[in-house]
Amino acid sequence: MGLNETVKHMRELLAGISVDLEKAAGGNKAASQRVRTGTIRLEKIAKNYRKESIHAEKSGGMKRTSHAKKSTSKSASKSKTQSHHKAHAKSKTTHHASHKKPSHAMMKRPTAKIPVKKA
Repeated sequence: MGLNETVKHMRELLAGISVDLEKAAGGNKAASQRVRTGTIRLEKIAKNYRKESIHAEKSGGMKRTSHAKKSTSKSASKSKTQSHHKAHAKSKTTHHASHKKPSHAMMKRPTAKIPVKKA
């Protein structure tokens, strides 16, 4: 079975399971059984999909799409910093008092120093 066929089969099976899930939520015992058997079939097809997709990636059968990187401008970061400082200036507490100290459990404890015998 090819990758496209496997994807099509997975979609059909998922659609059937989702319909039966709605019926099972209403108390239909037969639908609950169909969902359980459907998930077993889905597991087998999902394993097959993983194998086929890895093979397709290695053989060059799948094309990767590149996502555009999020660009941040200096003015956008400046305005964030300015608004942060304004918020602290408006508050009645000092800048340092507004930050919580780490709890005792989160603090790093010193390691024990093991004495070394000198010969």
